[in-house]
Amino acid sequence: MPIHILAIGGSLRRSSYNRLLIEQARRQAPQDAIIEIADLSDVPLYNDDTEAQGFPAPVRRLAAQADRADAFLIATPEYNYSVPGVLKNAIDWLSRAHKAPFAGKPVAIASASASWLGGARAQYHLRQILVYLDARTLNKPELFISTAHEKFSASGELTDPVARQGLFSLLATLTAAARQAEATASDAQAA
Repeated sequence: MPIHILAIGGSLRRSSYNRLLIEQARRQAPQDAIIEIADLSDVPLYNDDTEAQGFPAPVRRLAAQADRADAFLIATPEYNYSVPGVLKNAIDWLSRAHKAPFAGKPVAIASASASWLGGARAQYHLRQILVYLDARTLNKPELFISTAHEKFSASGELTDPVARQGLFSLLATLTAAARQAEATASDAQAA
């Protein structure tokens, strides 16, 4: 069975470097992995009153994708030293889902930015958020793509060989971590 990875991009802009990064990840996915890309464009702002009336359809769709996922890839830009509101909002909705979709599952974080830091501060803040959700965030390899405007072609292809290798290593590690989590869960059920 292939590993199912849900890729979540932290920007709604179609030509966002982080959107391009997860599309590149889908093209570079290991043979035993399938990457599905989440669409956050119609996920409403979290509101407890809305939740009390029932999860909106876009949230139910996102939660179903997350429930099916064996692992997550999150690509986030950095906004004001943190993660974008659209990403935090999606995580907030998912944390309210009936199943805790991040609990015990491997999560890889990547970022692409025009800055020299490559989104590092956003990644570290995202790690703090994921701690509470009991996600198994990969510590290494780390992938910060700085000066991203120089590393993607006009057609959206990641052209920088070091960044491409970094993405390949991140995806291979994420897939292996998901296989390990799967095996551990099977052993626990058998016991």
